Amino acid sequence: LNAQMNLANCLDDLGRDAESLALFRAVYARRVTILGVSHEDTILSGYNTNVTMKKLQLWDEVKPFLRDQLLPAARRSLGPDHDLTLALSQSIATALASDPERTGNDLPETETILRDVVQRRRRVFGTAH
Repeated sequence: LNAQMNLANCLDDLGRDAESLALFRAVYARRVTILGVSHEDTILSGYNTNVTMKKLQLWDEVKPFLRDQLLPAARRSLGPDHDLTLALSQSIATALASDPERTGNDLPETETILRDVVQRRRRVFGTAH
């Protein structure tokens, strides 16, 4: 699975986003099956999947993927202050803000999420962060 993840990253770097996303999704699905949804490697695979989904502007898929699957698993298993959990929180915020069909509630929610991320990162990693 690590080799497949590396290949997906390579395809992403080559700009072959659709191929990359298919492989990221496959690796994520296999890790869910093998390791479980709350394992850090599974969550990291999901994070990589989310990045490519955002590149492809798949807003209707990426927002529930983050909100309903990845973020709850990360909070539960890694904790709310873990770097990967914070990265996923930031990712849902950018997805909400970037969606051209965002609602009137999306930007205030984005602000709330990002303020929380900034506060947590400063507390965990220091004020210079």
